Amino acid sequence: MKKIFLLSFAFLFTTMFVAQEDIDDLPLEDVVVNKIEQALPTATWESSYKDALNKSKKEKKPVLIYFTGSDWCGPCKVLDKKLFHSEKFVNIADKELILYEADNPRNKDLVEAKRLEETYNLILKYHVKSYPTLVFVNHKGKMIGYKKGLILTEYYYPFINSVIENY
Repeated sequence: MKKIFLLSFAFLFTTMFVAQEDIDDLPLEDVVVNKIEQALPTATWESSYKDALNKSKKEKKPVLIYFTGSDWCGPCKVLDKKLFHSEKFVNIADKELILYEADNPRNKDLVEAKRLEETYNLILKYHVKSYPTLVFVNHKGKMIGYKKGLILTEYYYPFINSVIENY
């Protein structure tokens, strides 16, 4: 009976991974993380602050700048997963917001040099002193909303909606 169980388990375990592409090259943790990330809804984030402002002007939407330390900030990771990858947020963002991520990781290789410089300039401009911080601006870069720290996910929505309604 044990042999049948072990053989069945081994068969199931190996067949789970045979159909995956490049599975042999990735550690098991990366496979699990990749599968979870693929399943999460994703909003569209602009590649530069300038692009975000231009799109804001064109589409008449506020810009949400998300200040994060993506590789070291625990609250940022929670916010990213629970807010920015929620279906509710993605639906709001796609219709009502322009998104820009100002990432300040410890591993500077995660972000290109030009974008890091842009992040540092935004940190100074908007007086960001803690992470995560959400800053809403109009198409001219004028701050119209500011929220720092991690709070319950549902508490962000009234704040976000008030910024959108007053824009």
